[in-house]
Amino acid sequence: MYRATLFPARLAQALLALLIVGVLAGCATTQSVSARVTSFQQWPPDSTGQRYRFTYADPSQQNNLEYQSFEDMVRSGISPTGLVEAQAGQPARFDVSFKYGVTQTQTMVRRPYDPYFYGGYGPGFYGGRYWGPWGGYWGPDWVDVPTVAYRNALTVEIRDASQGGKEVYRATAYSVSEGDQLLKVMPYLVRAIFDNFPGNNGSERRVSYTVGR
Repeated sequence: MYRATLFPARLAQALLALLIVGVLAGCATTQSVSARVTSFQQWPPDSTGQRYRFTYADPSQQNNLEYQSFEDMVRSGISPTGLVEAQAGQPARFDVSFKYGVTQTQTMVRRPYDPYFYGGYGPGFYGGRYWGPWGGYWGPDWVDVPTVAYRNALTVEIRDASQGGKEVYRATAYSVSEGDQLLKVMPYLVRAIFDNFPGNNGSERRVSYTVGR
């Protein structure tokens, strides 16, 4: 009788906590994209109005529809920097290349502790908290759970032909998500790289964008 009375109350508490966390997590993933950006530069001061062109490590990339789509995004990101894309037959001072990809990694996610998932019920000591005889406990309890995550990344490199092909800009932006979200986050990775271009040499920053803006 005693345990049967406690079960619904405790289960309701656990389910409510999980529901709140799920709603908050859902809002975070659907409303914004966060990215971490590292950049290095020795940007020449006389670059405004100079021409650039895209170069390809693999010639087949020119016929890859996914690559072409991402190239259009990078092209839009470069536009505010003052560089102008060279047309066919025109010489270009800057060579622009980029690479992207998704890698699987692991991250720790903090979730509310549920005594029914970790064994046992009834009054007693569970996971660092004392459960009282009326279904309550002394303070919230959380556990760090290892979770599979995906690192969506973009790297942009710019070389200056007037300096013998010297690298004058390199930046990498990545965003961690619960699944392969490269197509969704790519526009924001491009923005993260070219916002405040060229930035400080050897800088690292974290940015966040509202989805759809």
